[in-house]
Amino acid sequence: MAEIKYESKIGQVNASASSVYAVLTNLENLQRFKEVIPQDKIKELEINKDSIRFKVEGLGLKITIKIVEKEENKLIKYGAENIPIPLNAWIQLKEVDAHDTRMRITIKTDVPMMLRMMLNAKMQTSLDQAIDMLCSIKYE
Repeated sequence: MAEIKYESKIGQVNASASSVYAVLTNLENLQRFKEVIPQDKIKELEINKDSIRFKVEGLGLKITIKIVEKEENKLIKYGAENIPIPLNAWIQLKEVDAHDTRMRITIKTDVPMMLRMMLNAKMQTSLDQAIDMLCSIKYE
């Protein structure tokens, strides 16, 4: 297996870094997005302030995503537990001015070389879609 890092495009949010940070460090704020989660693929969803637990249909595993590190108004790092491939993700924030924050998502994982080719394009597309979704949230 080889470690690989994926980065989203840089997104722009019309809010301060402190407002974005406050929303993204309280995972209970994800409750408002429950209706867009595919119910046929994600089951037994549990959300609290610091973690999300869910079962992925077909895997049979109850995966946990937790906040593992925070740097106020700059960085939120997430770790995943009980998954077949080690995975860390983080969101970087950079405030340009009071109502302009730039954001990027980075994922680091270890994947077998055979899977790497299949994942590369899908991961980039998925991360760019995720950053677009995060940038569309009203933070203030």
